[in-house]
Amino acid sequence: MKKITVAIAGNPNSGKTTVFNALTGMRHHVGNYPGVTVEKKEGACKHEDYEITFVDLPGTYSLTAYSIEEIVARNFIVDEHPDVVVDIVDSSNLERNLYLAVQLMEMNVPLVLAFNMSDLAKSKGMSFDIEQLSQLLEAAIVPMTANKKEGINELLQAVVKTAEAPKKQRTHTIQYGKEIEEELEKIQNTLDSEHDLVTKYGSRWLALKLLEHDKEIWEKGHNKEVLHAVKNSTEHLKIVFDDDPQIMIADRRYGFISGACQESVKHTVETRHDWSDKIDTVMINRVLGIPIFVILMYLLFQLTFFLGQWPMEWMERFFGWLSVNVAALWPAGSESALKSLIVDGIIGGVGGVIVFLPNILLLFLAIAFLEDSGYMARAAFIMDRIMHKIGLHGKSFMPMLIGLGCSVPAIMATRILENRRNRLTTIMIIPLVSCGARLPIYMLIIPAFFANTVLLKFGFLKITMHAFMLWIIYMIGILLAIICARILRSTVFQGETTPFVMELPPYRMPTLKGVVIHMWDRGWMYLKKAGTIILAISIILWAAASYPKVDPKNLEGLSESQIQTEKLRNSIIGGIGHAIEPIIKPIGFDYKIGTALIGALAAKEVFVAQLGIVYSLGESEGTSKALRKKLKADYSPLQGFCIMLFCLISAPCMATIAMTKRETGSWGWAIFQLLGLTTLAYVVTFFAYRIGLLMSV
Repeated sequence: MKKITVAIAGNPNSGKTTVFNALTGMRHHVGNYPGVTVEKKEGACKHEDYEITFVDLPGTYSLTAYSIEEIVARNFIVDEHPDVVVDIVDSSNLERNLYLAVQLMEMNVPLVLAFNMSDLAKSKGMSFDIEQLSQLLEAAIVPMTANKKEGINELLQAVVKTAEAPKKQRTHTIQYGKEIEEELEKIQNTLDSEHDLVTKYGSRWLALKLLEHDKEIWEKGHNKEVLHAVKNSTEHLKIVFDDDPQIMIADRRYGFISGACQESVKHTVETRHDWSDKIDTVMINRVLGIPIFVILMYLLFQLTFFLGQWPMEWMERFFGWLSVNVAALWPAGSESALKSLIVDGIIGGVGGVIVFLPNILLLFLAIAFLEDSGYMARAAFIMDRIMHKIGLHGKSFMPMLIGLGCSVPAIMATRILENRRNRLTTIMIIPLVSCGARLPIYMLIIPAFFANTVLLKFGFLKITMHAFMLWIIYMIGILLAIICARILRSTVFQGETTPFVMELPPYRMPTLKGVVIHMWDRGWMYLKKAGTIILAISIILWAAASYPKVDPKNLEGLSESQIQTEKLRNSIIGGIGHAIEPIIKPIGFDYKIGTALIGALAAKEVFVAQLGIVYSLGESEGTSKALRKKLKADYSPLQGFCIMLFCLISAPCMATIAMTKRETGSWGWAIFQLLGLTTLAYVVTFFAYRIGLLMSV
């Protein structure tokens, strides 16, 4: 007869003892665990061809070593390696009871969840999608009412089935958010030398316990490097969140539980909610959720324009002053390659990008606030119903939201998606979400072609043309991403969608330090790109726009504007622009726009820098204002809109393409993304331009 050892865990008052007695038929003996006064109960029963020994662990709410009961329960599971752990859950108080289950999941033990008191849960108006919840938690779930001995046989069958199944790593891991995950990875990297402890506990679980300052784990005698890493991570997280890491970790666990329950538990009568749940009755309401999300996104863009206009004007004046004073170092009217390089190439190119830093910082500030408050997780949950219809899960929307900052970390964030088809689909569509690099293009084009009139007014809320146009372009990107995902999931990436838990962390008031740190981290990336990649590309593009030189005799009698045009026409970049002009002319672009689009392949912001170089605006007072005047004189609002549309959809920057190759492991997918998005951009822009022309007739 085969033997199985089963540990029975559960919260106090969950009915654990009743289940234990029902399983063992009162045939059990009582003693104490070695070295402690905690009671140890063991019993046995026979089921089919198995002799099953049950060990009733002390009742506990958690497995963090705060009490002797918690230490005893945890050590038995770690040291004795029971074949199965049965967690007795009071199903009428599910979210609180599942906290212990989540910690057992993190220990990667063979787990069965006994949903006890099912009759009480039903009387409270609760119903469970057992199959879905079982998939999300990756554990067999058995509804039962132990005091009536209902579900006992089903529990025994689940125990046998779980014991017979081969042990495997869980695919659904709790994600603790970018900041905590980064610190966990740092700690895990230092744990490599502690082979025995890592083998026994697992590096991630060990890192979590160290970050939670679990007393027993701290007393295991870790080396100085590990303790130093934990100390640094703790201090960093306290600065960011203004709270202890163990509190944040507990919040995330409850967020995981809340997300699983939102997916799988229905309440047919009014039940008790905490304050986060009450807010969610409005924020993620089936009817109100999407309108609230759309309004918040509009307010985000209104904030970006309204508060950003003054510091942007100050920066424009500074770069205008700088270019004029640098140009004054040379005699008036003199032709100097160095002067042109500094004034037109560097100040006109890089300066034309940096002036939008205030708007970039404001956008990142608003996004950081929404992320740290817990709303961004709700945005993904709101989109979950739509994402399901296109063959994805709402969790795919999380990387898309990260893409509002930058596509590179957004593609890396798709690692939370265990299903490869879902992950590849999400990677392909992420560039359609406007990243921060595209914002300078929009901030240049929108004020150039659209007056900032008030379209509608609702009390203190004004819908202005500038914010509305920015909102429209972002919404077009999200809509196109959804449509493309549907097409990809129906063709290239066919297959079923694996269920996921949508974590819903409790709402928190973000700390000023945390929001500022997140804002500055992203803003600093933008500045570093401006000072390195964009600077290098601007110099290259300046050289390509300045050489070969035109014979001065051919410029005699021409106006200043005609001279600039002739110089550009005969330059390397002008030649390339003219070569591609027949291709881009049907979508409303000329060779000048074509040259800027070439530069944007390296980094989207270079589009603005290249236009500044093309128009040689380095010596102008306020390069962005001067550039807008030039653009308004050369192009129509329809062409301006088409520029934004093409830059939104077309091939992402080289860094994004490289990250796609790295995350997919194939240049094929990276090239597919590059060519596919460029083709889509051309087709959409073509129809937009042609329809616009017909409407303007």
